[in-house]
Amino acid sequence: MSFNKKTIEDIQVKGKKVLVRCDFNVPLKDGKITDENRLKGALPTINYLIKNGAKVILCSHLGKDASNSLAPVAVRLSQMLDQEVVFARDEEVVGDNAKKAVADMKDGDVVLLENTRCRKEETKNLPEFSKELASLADVFVNDAFGTAHRAHCSTVGVTDYLKTAVCGYLIQKELKFLGEVVNAPVRPFVAILGGAKVSDKIAVINNLLEKVDTIIIGGGMAYTFLKAQGYEIGTSLVEADRIDYAKEMIEKAKTKGVKFLLPVDHRVADGFKDVTAVVTEDQNIPAGSMGLDIGPKTDVLYANAIKDAKTVIWNGPMGVFEFDNFNKGTIAVAKAMADADATTVIGGGDSAAAVNILGFGEKMTHISTGGGASLEFLEGKELPGIAALNDK
Repeated sequence: MSFNKKTIEDIQVKGKKVLVRCDFNVPLKDGKITDENRLKGALPTINYLIKNGAKVILCSHLGKDASNSLAPVAVRLSQMLDQEVVFARDEEVVGDNAKKAVADMKDGDVVLLENTRCRKEETKNLPEFSKELASLADVFVNDAFGTAHRAHCSTVGVTDYLKTAVCGYLIQKELKFLGEVVNAPVRPFVAILGGAKVSDKIAVINNLLEKVDTIIIGGGMAYTFLKAQGYEIGTSLVEADRIDYAKEMIEKAKTKGVKFLLPVDHRVADGFKDVTAVVTEDQNIPAGSMGLDIGPKTDVLYANAIKDAKTVIWNGPMGVFEFDNFNKGTIAVAKAMADADATTVIGGGDSAAAVNILGFGEKMTHISTGGGASLEFLEGKELPGIAALNDK
């Protein structure tokens, strides 16, 4: 996949109707937006287009289906942009309201279409909806990295009908950091992988073993690797059908000369609950105990590996970071990354949430906006929403 994509700065936008695919898939509670990070992330691209005289038509999905309206997003965006964002409320997305709103636009105006998931065709990437979306505009801009791994009408299908298709600032930034980190890292290059399941990260581990100097494993998936090496893991999470794979990966790391770090101690409890942690003496977890976080010796081991790195990428927490007694490993890794003299990239999802909740967000070089997309990127897969854009 080429990372050298045209951006909004490479095309003429004045007087043009520009369809912008944003990621406004924000959390809502009682009709109020509870986390505005995705709106903030879209502002640089929207502001550039307004300033340069484009007619800006925004679209996004919200939730898994048609049950959520983007109306609250239009209200909040109007406040953030300090100008009216006209909300085209159409159940069919491209209906009479949308057509009229677009026809009435002057240069610098902004219109927001209704949730693209109101149309069944969206997730199937069927041509009729792609054609309708494209009919509103002259140019397509994709700035939704979080959905770049999905071939939907609003991310890929429209590019069959709008031949000028470029990326916004958010995708440009993602390609710069994720692309450079994975394909031209300054060494030593350390990858930290956590989260619950090995199966979620199989292809990521396999791909990164070709590229990194050190892999650090934490979270629930560590127990499958420890079990594969013959350690006792008590009642900890384990994927029995992935034990052979875990052995293979440890062997591959040896062959490639990659350091493969696993926990040397654990914080455990007698079940999945937020109680005072018991710390194990070594890698073994006693019968009846469940590993819920890496242990204090492991905190130090991992922090030291990060300290010497020049490039660090992290995807997945080290333990159950929602539990106050079991967020210590995640805090230790986040702090080590924040203090490191390195390019530090957080691969979206739970790690991004953890870093922001723990207050280390501003110390990181880049926090990816796409959990699933950044994972597929790290697997070395082509992302359809990126591939569809014009190369420079």
